[in-house]
Amino acid sequence: MISGHTGFKGSWLSLWLDSLGAQVCGMSDKIPTFPSNYDALALTESLQEFRLDIRDFEAVSNAVNAIKPDFIFHLAAQSLVPRSFDYPMEAITTNAIGTANILEAVRLSNIPVTLVMITSDKVYENHEWVWGYRETDRIGGKDPYSASKGMAELVIKTYLSSFFGDAQNSGVKIGVARAGNVIGGGDWAANRLIPDCVRAWSKKDPVILRNPFSTRPWQHVLEPLGGYLKLAAHLHLINPSESQVYNFGPRADQLYSVIDVVTEMARHWSNVNWKISSDMSSSLAEANLLKLNCDRALSELNWMPILEFDETIEMTVDWYSVFYERSGVSMREYSLDQINRYTSIANQKKIDWAHEKGN
Repeated sequence: MISGHTGFKGSWLSLWLDSLGAQVCGMSDKIPTFPSNYDALALTESLQEFRLDIRDFEAVSNAVNAIKPDFIFHLAAQSLVPRSFDYPMEAITTNAIGTANILEAVRLSNIPVTLVMITSDKVYENHEWVWGYRETDRIGGKDPYSASKGMAELVIKTYLSSFFGDAQNSGVKIGVARAGNVIGGGDWAANRLIPDCVRAWSKKDPVILRNPFSTRPWQHVLEPLGGYLKLAAHLHLINPSESQVYNFGPRADQLYSVIDVVTEMARHWSNVNWKISSDMSSSLAEANLLKLNCDRALSELNWMPILEFDETIEMTVDWYSVFYERSGVSMREYSLDQINRYTSIANQKKIDWAHEKGN
């Protein structure tokens, strides 16, 4: 069961799990954008789904009881920092109360289940250190979105300590995944760099860069999703007695500025241009630098980011180029080809995202 299956990451994860032979069920209230990756991947053909608001406990509980899933990947969220400033209560209730609803539904259902709870790298109290944050560093986001994700983590910790601490008896295993900024084909969210670029360039318009020198931990969407699969497999094989929290981010040497990303994108999309906004000030308290230390994921899950920066940008731009310029091509099949390409590279590096030894 995937909450938020109609979103950018949720739709990619749904396709990947379906291709592995899983029976996938989704929970989402709506398709969040138009166009959407969910539509592009034609997911209605292969998934069972519940249309519900993650803040509606009764609806969430009914869905969990109807499916009795073996695994739950909780991705449903209000995921946009700028929107959280305009609608802070939406972010807080969706991200914190929505998380509580998933956990409470599992508690009352009395079913054995493995949960992978997706939060964010923005849960950390960010001092814009040049070194990466570790899973044991202090939580404390300053903006509404980051705070809402911190609240979600407190809820997870509470349920783990109060109800699910003995996984062998409860049958409930919980892991937390903190991922950084992700890019890839199929993202059309507002006020995000890649969608802004492709929307403008598909119309042959220049894109306006508001923060060209801000640095972000760019990674292809398949990178953290591979981590989620590894985490789920890991949890399935153990009986955790404490919080299993993991960072999933790019290598330390793969932090690039907005202008670096756009320049690299221009190598794969012809006749593009951009303008730097004359007003680069912002009242939003977003960080300019946020890095993750992912040593624990490497050590315990055998997970590591595998794509180089140029491969990440190439796969992303190629997906959009096919979508906008090659009518008649099945985006579902093209996306499966990208998953296969990604796993092929992983296999060359002796990484198997979907399986653990003996599982």
